[in-house]
Amino acid sequence: MNLPTETADALILYGQSFAGRLLLGTARYPSPKILEQAVVVAAPALLTVSLRRQAAAHHETGGQAFWQLLARLGVPILPNTAGCHSPEEVYATAMMAREIFDTEWLKLELIGDDYTLQPDTLGMVAVADKLLREGFKVLPYCTEDLVLCKRLVDVGCQAVMPWAAPIGTGKGPVNPYALRLLRERIEVPMLIDAGLGLPSHACQVMEWGYDGVLLNTAVALAGDPVALARAFAQAVAAGRLAYLGGAMAEHDSAQASTPVIGTPFWHQQA
Repeated sequence: MNLPTETADALILYGQSFAGRLLLGTARYPSPKILEQAVVVAAPALLTVSLRRQAAAHHETGGQAFWQLLARLGVPILPNTAGCHSPEEVYATAMMAREIFDTEWLKLELIGDDYTLQPDTLGMVAVADKLLREGFKVLPYCTEDLVLCKRLVDVGCQAVMPWAAPIGTGKGPVNPYALRLLRERIEVPMLIDAGLGLPSHACQVMEWGYDGVLLNTAVALAGDPVALARAFAQAVAAGRLAYLGGAMAEHDSAQASTPVIGTPFWHQQA
């Protein structure tokens, strides 16, 4: 089997090709320098930016340097609507983000619960529908609910981003059955967004056939964010290669890895 080259196996979102399958957030890093180094080693397809949070940081600390850093890195920006609790907040933030960043790309976040930061699964489909009609390329952050994801695809989302666990927990895939079923039933690209803590978590979901992962906390709050950025990038690539290569099926009993017929001292049981 000839595996596709990196270019041939590019991630395709809304008809646009991306060489990488790792998306990286830009919040909570110890310093702008460490953020820059992490981005360089991870080579992410997109960088997510919260307009609301960064606007507040800019107001408080004069964070113009952050915007200059983004421009210098040259990685495509994926604005998000983090911190929005209502459709009205989402729409206003989306419009501002499109004007500021000159992009149609948008990570849709609509918070339904402040404690778990679980997305508003009841209101998200209508919000996504309106944004799509406004010309946005919507990447909705959602739960692993199959019906929700199907409805998002029905209204025109060409990719969905279910969580593995509540955001910032680092627990990894807490509902493997639902996530694997979701991957089997949904045909558009799917990226795991939120809840991953270890490179092995990222590798696992990629082995299941997910098309990419989006990380922030797992890298930004690591003891060495640059090392973890590199580790996650390698784990995503390894998981993708394992999926494409057709990893062996799991067995309940031992399976001999070498033939025994005809070998010395081999005895067939009666």
